[in-house]
Order: sequence, then C-alpha cells, then structure tokens
Amino acid sequence: MDKKPLINIFWFRRDLRLYDNAGLYRALKESGPVLCLFIFDREILDQLEDKDDARVTFIYQTIQKLAADLEKHGSSLLVRYDKAEEAWKGILKEYAIGTVYTNHDYEPYAKQRDAKIETLLKKHGIVFKTYKDQVIFEKDEVVKDDGLPYTVYTPYMRKWYQKLKSFYLEAYPTEKYLGNLYKHKAAALPSLRSMGFEKSDREFPNPHYEKVIKDYAEKRNYPAIRGTSHIGLHLRFGTVSIRDLARKANEYHEKTWLNELIWREFYMMILDHFPKTMDHAFKPEYDRIKWVNDEKQFKAWCDGQTGYPLVDAGMRELNTTGFMHNRVRMVAASFLSKDLLIDWRWGERYFARKLLDYEMASNVGGWQWAAGSGTDAAPYFRIFNPDSQTKKFDPELAYIKKWVPEYADFSKYPKPIVDHTFARERCLKAFKQALSH
Repeated sequence: MDKKPLINIFWFRRDLRLYDNAGLYRALKESGPVLCLFIFDREILDQLEDKDDARVTFIYQTIQKLAADLEKHGSSLLVRYDKAEEAWKGILKEYAIGTVYTNHDYEPYAKQRDAKIETLLKKHGIVFKTYKDQVIFEKDEVVKDDGLPYTVYTPYMRKWYQKLKSFYLEAYPTEKYLGNLYKHKAAALPSLRSMGFEKSDREFPNPHYEKVIKDYAEKRNYPAIRGTSHIGLHLRFGTVSIRDLARKANEYHEKTWLNELIWREFYMMILDHFPKTMDHAFKPEYDRIKWVNDEKQFKAWCDGQTGYPLVDAGMRELNTTGFMHNRVRMVAASFLSKDLLIDWRWGERYFARKLLDYEMASNVGGWQWAAGSGTDAAPYFRIFNPDSQTKKFDPELAYIKKWVPEYADFSKYPKPIVDHTFARERCLKAFKQALSH
C-alpha cells in the first residue's frame, strides 16, 4: 500500500487572502508541502436565520477566488462543509499531517473550537500552531504598566502608539514561497444550495479605501456623503491586510482613521480578556436595569418606522444594504437603549443578523458604549437627541430624503413612537435606580 506523503496544512478562517498572511507565511517557510483548507463550519452556518445571508455569499465568492488563485500555483483548496471537529476527523483519515498552521481568532466560540481541535490533533501527534494576523497588537501586547488590561480606550490608544514600530506594519512576503504549496487537485466546492443557502444579490463594497482616508476626519460624520471606507466587511473576513491599512493611514498622517482601527483592536482585546461581555454588561451594575422591552416598539425600530427620521433612515439603510453609517449606528443604538429602554442585547442581535461587517467585539463594544454599560468613561446620562443629531450631521436632509422619502409628506410618515423629552427622563430614572443599589 502506498505510504501517504507527509504534508502540513494551513487552515483559512478570517484571513481569506494569500498575500501578507502571517500563518500561511510561517507554514510555507517550513519544510514540507502545504495544503490549504477552508471549512464551512455548520456550527456557525446553522445559526443563521436568513438563507440568503449576504455574508455567506461573500465568503463563498472569496473561497472560489482563493481556490482559483491556488490552482495557478498547481495546488488547490481543500473545502469541507461540516462542524469543525467532524471535518478534522475526516481529514486526519485522508492525510498524513505533520503540522497544522492557522491564525488566531479572539471570539469565544472560536477559542473553544480551536482548543478542541488542538486536543484532537495532539492525540495524533500533530502540532497546532497559531499566529497573530488580524490585528497589529493583541491580547497582552498593549497593557498597563502593572500587566493588567486597559479598560478605557484613550490610555490604551496612547500605549498602542508608544509601542508601534515600523516592523509591526511590515507585510509577510508569502508570494516568495508559493512554490511550496502541495501539488494536488481537490474536489469541486460544495454548492451554496447544498449547504442550505441561496445566492444573495447584495452589492459588496470594494476593498479600495485610499481615496477616503485623506478627507476622513472632515467627512466621516456625514451619512449623506461617502466619507467612510466601508472596509469593515473585508477586515472581518481578512480579504485585506490590517498591516496594509495601518501603514497607509501612517503614510497619509491620518490619525483619525488609524484611531478607528485602534478602537477595533481595543474591543477585540476587551472581548478576549472579558468574554462575558458578549452578553453581559461590562459594568455589572448595568445588568440591574429594568428594561421596558416593548416588542411592538422594537419592531418599529427594526423596520425604520419610529417617527424619528434619522433613526429610520439608518435602519432602512441597514435592512436594504447590510450597511449603516457609523454616526447613525450610534444614534440608532442610543435611541433603542435609552429612548425606548429596550435591552441593548436585542439591538446587538439584530445588527449581528443584518450587518455585512458584523464583528462581535466591535458590535458588542459599540452597543455597550451606546447603552452606557461598557468600557466608556462617559457617564450614563449621555443620551443622543435624534433631532439635534440630524441638524448637525444631515442639515440638508439628503440622507433622510434618500431612505425616508415619505418624510416630506407628514400625513404618510409615522408619528414619533415616544416623546424624546419624556423618554430621556424615564431613562435617567431607570438607570439611576439600577445603579443606586
């Protein structure tokens, strides 16, 4: 019987690119040919409510492109559709494996999954090596002088800048070593339909962000103009390199844009150190708030029918495109948690279902920021007024007219579902009560 050749495996997850990929670079530099793998993980896919979930289509199209790129180098992509552990059990029967390489993931489910896979591989005498790839700094790399994690953004950001040296932003030159890919032909990809999904007809933002960086600080707060990069989807699935992005921001001396990337790393570090925050308030006393949780009002918020045009425009943009402007995300989140006194977790889950660029750490962090229950140093009585936010950031009503065309005709537009002045007082009272125990 033929002895199977010994190979190493690189496992793609949230790093769907060949260039400047830390784990792939390490795998290709070692001795032994490298087989690339992607698993459509049923543990994740089976949770998704919408069968035309655009993110699945995006991943699928990206995987097709990766497979085609690998074929240009005489290799191919091994693709499995299963729960990760089951997929690996099958792979272990098919191949003689020396080492498995992959990149770190910081979400609670991913950490549990990786621990299981590491244990499984160890039983077969296989080493599991993981690397930092989707952030510049991770885990304990930016901490206080006493070694404890920061829980407030500004001092974290200062230390982040202090630690930054140019070598952290250097690309991994994977292209030099693509000759070390395992030469083989894998089976065809499973179809979207066979995995229970339909192709989405959503448009995906392209990964070209350079033209917005230069004016980012001036334009980013105005939802009617294209002043933000829409790069979140590509960051989420690693179709761009974080080192590229940070390097470009540095070249343009665009601190405001780089600071947004630092916020992302701050929230990832928080989730890594405090995994409970995915569904518990960072400040535990905020879990004592007595939410109203009116389901009818929640539905009005989801559908963009609250009678507050900026909130409604944002929700309709989200429902139609899978994107919502960041300024409007803050206003919509504040409105749900403060004006309607609906638990921030309801909103977080809705965004998780709808946002193309959904990233647990940033989404949970952003929602807790809006609800006042998170890491933010600002007091809980910061409550956005949707009307004054409109005057400030959509003064011509261009964004509102685009998404809420009936706003021009008062007879067709819904009356506000809550009075902001009343809601503000009610919110302050509820929060004060919860925090005074």
